Amino acid sequence: MPNAILDPTGRAPAPEATPAAAPRAARRPDLTGARVGLLENTKQNAALLLQEVATLLVAEHGAAGVVLMRTKQAFALPAPAELVAEYTDACDVVVTGVGDCGSCSASAVADGVLFEAAGVPAAVICSDAFVATADAMAALRGAPGYRYVTTEHPVAVLTPQQVQERAEHVVAGVVALLTEARP
Repeated sequence: MPNAILDPTGRAPAPEATPAAAPRAARRPDLTGARVGLLENTKQNAALLLQEVATLLVAEHGAAGVVLMRTKQAFALPAPAELVAEYTDACDVVVTGVGDCGSCSASAVADGVLFEAAGVPAAVICSDAFVATADAMAALRGAPGYRYVTTEHPVAVLTPQQVQERAEHVVAGVVALLTEARP
């Protein structure tokens, strides 16, 4: 497949040919005992937001805890195959992001699609300003309509208290993406 250039403004025409639909991993009925993996992308407050979400997944939804947390080396590139394999071996579910710019939103969605193809349910968190870019990447990866959680833009400038509030706001969506309890 040729390398496509994404227009972060959402004004580019949709690609004419769409690849076959990407697979979606089987869902758990709930998160009780789930081993959670977090993949953050170096964006300011991404690690903190993911950690706050994980804390809520454990405290309110019975997840066993975080068993793996890594930082991507390049926020604008999809996760390498070795990293996806590491998460596949260690985790029952993965939460990734935070897409707080055009390239990192697209990359976070690409990561979610990769985890799903590897059999691990994934919840991607993107800021709402980059929905067009995230959706374009999903379509390019063969997952048009791929669902992810959005939060108000920006995330990078938030205080720790504001990040905690954002985590409380997105956690229900994260749970819905990771389990059979889809809205």
